[in-house]
Amino acid sequence: MIAVEEHLARILATVRPLPATRRALDGAQGCVLAEDLRSRVSLPGFDNSAMDGYALLASDTEGASESSPVHLPVDGDIAAGDTTRHRLRAGHSFRIMTGAPVPEGADAVVPVEQSDGGVVRVAIHHGAAHGAHIRARGEDVGEGQVVLRAGTRLGPRQLALAAAVGHGDALVVPLPRVVVVSTGDELIPPGSVPGFGQVVDSNGPMLAAAARDLGVVASRVGGVADEPDTVARVLRQQLSRADAIVTTGGVSMGAYDAVKAVLSELGTVQFDRVAMQPGKPQGFGVLGAEAVPVFTLPGNPVSSLVSFEVFVAPALRRMAGRAPFETAPVIARADEGFRSPAAKTQFARVVVTSHDSEQLRVRLAGGQGSHVLGSLADAHGLAVVPPDVTQVEAGDEILVLGLDGTNPGDHVHVATAGETVGRPWFGAAALAAAGSAG
Repeated sequence: MIAVEEHLARILATVRPLPATRRALDGAQGCVLAEDLRSRVSLPGFDNSAMDGYALLASDTEGASESSPVHLPVDGDIAAGDTTRHRLRAGHSFRIMTGAPVPEGADAVVPVEQSDGGVVRVAIHHGAAHGAHIRARGEDVGEGQVVLRAGTRLGPRQLALAAAVGHGDALVVPLPRVVVVSTGDELIPPGSVPGFGQVVDSNGPMLAAAARDLGVVASRVGGVADEPDTVARVLRQQLSRADAIVTTGGVSMGAYDAVKAVLSELGTVQFDRVAMQPGKPQGFGVLGAEAVPVFTLPGNPVSSLVSFEVFVAPALRRMAGRAPFETAPVIARADEGFRSPAAKTQFARVVVTSHDSEQLRVRLAGGQGSHVLGSLADAHGLAVVPPDVTQVEAGDEILVLGLDGTNPGDHVHVATAGETVGRPWFGAAALAAAGSAG
């Protein structure tokens, strides 16, 4: 058997970010920038009012008060979107709306609440300071300034900034397209009532959803028969529409494990027994002229999802131009003792609790069998028990990986520098072994 970090390191050393492509902003959400983005304009592009009120000279309001207001004629209205270049005369004012261009010569805006709201002539009840309530041109962003660095993931706020500084598209790493293939003669579609010997395909929807949770594009093909020609045909069909393929089932030592039989003949997929529980049978390689990564996961549902979190998710993030691990494991204290298999890394499903500023605490989330979906649905994270630990005692500190890319709990002690509780974290060890390629 090989260690978890060895299998993961081989995967991370193989996959690379997808080739960058230029995308319209509307199609770039979730993508990672492949180049620095510079502003083509200043923000704001012109001096504008931060308030509804009156644009004027601050010196013209000197001494204004409720009991002794300053009266100024109003030369007109300036609304947001007004493109006329207005000029203010000393001793006069303009009524101005929020976001509207400040007229030339004005150096302050008095909010309407500090006036009588006059339309032809206004009474100003408070003196204004120079620059009051004016958003100066370029005070947010200067023309030519780098506003988003390469490697930034584009969410709503970043897309808003890109659009505001003059960009309609961006050079990005596209979102990987993942196809999940479920194999097994026993599988029937979700929504069907299984008969004797039949099993509903829960792995396909689960893995496709896990991929979408990562922010990649996922589709699935279910109910593929355990027959080599059928498996080979399906895989060939999916190569044209996939940047990565994830199979579930058909990779153990059984006589009818067609996925392993087909991919073994291609010579590019290596099958290993990984020292982990659950999820021992694993395979990884590349297929086709485009060297599409293929991940073969076990058929038991818990084994399948744990394998996805440990091996597939880091690879897909790297393909998307992101860090393989975007959240570090956290350190929590066990509420109860439990056994762990010798010489294997255990990934135990746990429920996480926290109280105020106390350290996180964890307990097992029900049964730990690789087929038990109930405890998987209840779990908040995976407790990672190293292979040299066979007994976790109540009160011991252990590592917890969040499920679905999250940090488990509100008050966390985050593991750093790959060392936690005096033990190396498999993710840090794999990254070190794989190098920084990609």
